[in-house]
Amino acid sequence: MAKVMFNGTIVAQSDDTVEVEGNLYFPRESLRRELFTPNDNRSVCSWKGEASYMTLTVDGVTGEDVGWFYPAPLEGAEIVADRVAFYGSKVEIEA
Repeated sequence: MAKVMFNGTIVAQSDDTVEVEGNLYFPRESLRRELFTPNDNRSVCSWKGEASYMTLTVDGVTGEDVGWFYPAPLEGAEIVADRVAFYGSKVEIEA
């Protein structure tokens, strides 16, 4: 089972991850949603579309832009729909 940890706490875990461009995408329902808040940061991928970012807070420790998702992936990028990927430099990821 793959998992994501932040500040010593498991914040996401799933047996249903998908690897895209070296990043593991977790199903949105596998996240402890109460710990995440969307923020206003955005970026654009030429084949996946516009990415939105999330802030994570665990026990008073906050990580900005720790994960990203595609609210409306472009045609051909449906594999990332309803999934979230994380920066390994900001969280611990165990595959």
